Amino acid sequence: MNIISWNCRGKFRDKFFSILNHEADIYVIQECEDPRNHPEFSEFYSNFIWYGETSHKGLGIFAKPSISLQENNWDTYCLRHFVSVKVNGQFDLLGVWACSPYIEEYYIYQTINYDRFTPQIIVVGDFNSNAIWDKQHGKRNHSQVVSELEQLGLVSAYHYTAKELHGKESKHTFCLYKNESKRYHIDYCFVAPERICSFAILDSKEWLSLSDHFPIQIAIKE
Repeated sequence: MNIISWNCRGKFRDKFFSILNHEADIYVIQECEDPRNHPEFSEFYSNFIWYGETSHKGLGIFAKPSISLQENNWDTYCLRHFVSVKVNGQFDLLGVWACSPYIEEYYIYQTINYDRFTPQIIVVGDFNSNAIWDKQHGKRNHSQVVSELEQLGLVSAYHYTAKELHGKESKHTFCLYKNESKRYHIDYCFVAPERICSFAILDSKEWLSLSDHFPIQIAIKE
């Protein structure tokens, strides 16, 4: 199964054509508008679950028609933005777009639902986080999140395949203000290592004309 995650920075209806040729089975898209308000999305995947505080920006999970998505309705307590779905009745996929205070918001969500996390879950999206900012977040920091996921047998697909440490990434997923001199690694996919077939950052410069994030792509064993 092929999964792509991308923070499109809005107006996904005008951008999804650029990503269709990668033929993912599932797309996890941050900062996309509510597809129900835009008929243009009929040309993209019509099988989706979307959540947002406004109709202009939210988190969407889109899948091929042959894939079953069932919303889990895990507790959020107004934390933003997390969408958990059951895929083909087999495993849980958690889409993430962590908003301010970023990793602290995600850490609270993970703590609330930790008993529901299993070694089969896939956690993917824009965490807006890196170990280099640990001190800014106290105990609810990036390294603590990584440690707790590792206890479940889940690893960052990038760090596992690249054999790099968190905070020491040689490749980035985000350019602040689209400035390549201000680059950071803040998008992740956490999954059991034995399920990873491949991982890639789609980091060609053409993506910077569409967003300040590069898409990440992972192929997994179902």
